[in-house]
Amino acid sequence: MRTHAFEFGTGVTLLEVPSPRSTIGHRLACARLAEMAGSGTGGKRGNATAYWIDARNAAAPQLLSECAASPHHLEPLQIARAFTAYQHHSLVREVTRHVDASTELLVAPNVASLYHDADLSEWEREDLLAASLETLAELGRVLECPVLVTSAVDEHADTIAAYAATRIECVRTRDGIRLEAAHSDGKSDATGGAGEGLTIDETAGYWHEEYWQTTIPYWVECYGAVGEVRSVVDAHDRGLLEVTP
Repeated sequence: MRTHAFEFGTGVTLLEVPSPRSTIGHRLACARLAEMAGSGTGGKRGNATAYWIDARNAAAPQLLSECAASPHHLEPLQIARAFTAYQHHSLVREVTRHVDASTELLVAPNVASLYHDADLSEWEREDLLAASLETLAELGRVLECPVLVTSAVDEHADTIAAYAATRIECVRTRDGIRLEAAHSDGKSDATGGAGEGLTIDETAGYWHEEYWQTTIPYWVECYGAVGEVRSVVDAHDRGLLEVTP
């Protein structure tokens, strides 16, 4: 998957995925890990770290291996799994004791999912989720690193978005899945959406599960556009076109 059009900044990025089993977040996270591994443009230092707070077994080893361009890219990633909302909240708090200046990525897939479960009293759900989200947002601010969280169709989507610098929607089209930045009112926008954390061009390409199909705007972004298109006659008069009978 090519992710040249997606430049993660600091703070929480909410990726609204089609389902809890979606791998779009995995691939964006692995692209970030690849950047961290790159020389010159990679990590803040050679020992850059990343943390993944898992829910619903999203961090399946085989899946991450398939999404990563190289097994080496996964080496900085430390994964902790939660199976209840209490465990998830505890892991979020525990991460605060392990991160440092070398931390360049935090990932929390299905970030609100466990807070729906019956083992959590309804009166606790909003407060506990808000505390977890506030902690993640503060980590992103203090560490100046991206915090990627995902959510499927979720009644807590607006709650999560309140803590997000950027909100991204995955839109299914006949050409694949398009990623669009969205404002807090749900309107899509191609130039930044809810915040400045992620630079995204909604026409840059489409994800087809196995490959990333780029478009003309993507190449314009990479190399620029021709300032003026001259007519064939003008080109001929300037000696730029040879016409043979």
